[in-house]
Amino acid sequence: DTHEEIKEAVGKGEKWGIKVTYIQQLSPLGLAHAVKISRDFLQDEPFVMYLGDNIVKQGINSLVKEFREKKPNSQILLAHVNNPRQFGVAELKGDKVVRLVEKPKEPKSDLALVGVYMFDHHIFEAVDNIKPSWRNELEITDAIQYLIEHGYLVHSHIINGWWKDTGKREDLLEANRIMLDDVKTEIKGEVSEDSRIYGRVKIDSGARVIKSVIRGPAIIARGCRLIKSYIGPFTSIYYNTLIEESEIEHSIVMEECKIMGLKSRIEDSLIGKNVVISKSTVKPQAYRFMLGDSSEVGTI
Repeated sequence: DTHEEIKEAVGKGEKWGIKVTYIQQLSPLGLAHAVKISRDFLQDEPFVMYLGDNIVKQGINSLVKEFREKKPNSQILLAHVNNPRQFGVAELKGDKVVRLVEKPKEPKSDLALVGVYMFDHHIFEAVDNIKPSWRNELEITDAIQYLIEHGYLVHSHIINGWWKDTGKREDLLEANRIMLDDVKTEIKGEVSEDSRIYGRVKIDSGARVIKSVIRGPAIIARGCRLIKSYIGPFTSIYYNTLIEESEIEHSIVMEECKIMGLKSRIEDSLIGKNVVISKSTVKPQAYRFMLGDSSEVGTI
């Protein structure tokens, strides 16, 4: 349940010049159920449903424009994948979707559903008429299949750029790597004369780099302090984090963390908010952890 964290991060939308309305789904009853409980807000307006753990690098502005111009009842995004058995898969006739199958044993195409959907008001008829799946959820794939079977027009758009479903640690790190491929050098923070910056590095105002080496692409957010440390390629460090006498690369470090005095380099890691990682000076030497759900720790 992350609704408070989302509200804290997004707020009312002022920083983007938009107005944000929150509709809370009290139980995980499926994506189609989320559409159903949003009916009073959406009314008869066409809308976009964008799953928050999906990243489409090219954005969706051109796709929304296409949806408005062609006016199908629904438009879905598809991407070619190597492992279609793990996704909802579409079968096409031209750009028209004729069938959706959720995680098929023998997929008839390699076109996976991307977590971005566009609907007109007919989707409410669909969600009112489908039944819960074996997971006791109202599935959005079932709702789209209802539209297809009842003669509504469902178009598809195959995206050519990259897309990531960031549900796992390795997917988040890969998305971070791809995003950092486009980072431009921008040094607004303080960098001491005895520090070294190589490659494309973005350092926000209020950040301080002291006696450290940064090898890009990398991003250092405002308020960070790097002291006698090494930051390697494809690393993103969020606000007000302290890294001292430590090395880290190909990782994401969230805000307000402290990483201090480590003998070994941190790699391929996703570190949450307010985490402290430090060398213990107390003997006997032992590992001491406080780990959240689904954590992963490797030791040597």
